Amino acid sequence: MSCQQILNHLGITSNYIGFRQTVLAVELVRQEPDLIFLVTKGLYPAVAKEYQTSWKAVERNIRSVITMAWNRNPQLIQDLAGYSMDEKPTAAQFIAILVDCE
Repeated sequence: MSCQQILNHLGITSNYIGFRQTVLAVELVRQEPDLIFLVTKGLYPAVAKEYQTSWKAVERNIRSVITMAWNRNPQLIQDLAGYSMDEKPTAAQFIAILVDCE
């Protein structure tokens, strides 16, 4: 299942800015796995450059996607992660979960 399909199953559609930014973040981490350890210093700026915005806007948009997904389908996130969670995942956790799904 592709990242886009997973996001759709989580209730996130492509009309959200964060949808495309999350997909790009996942693609970048697949290409360069160490970016998952440098989310604010490497990953967000790379996505921001592509979308001509600030890294803070990217962070906010991705966190919004995570919040929406958690509110709509927390069980699917936990199923994809392979473990239970008491609270929504961090951005790095969420991206790592999506990276590991394909």
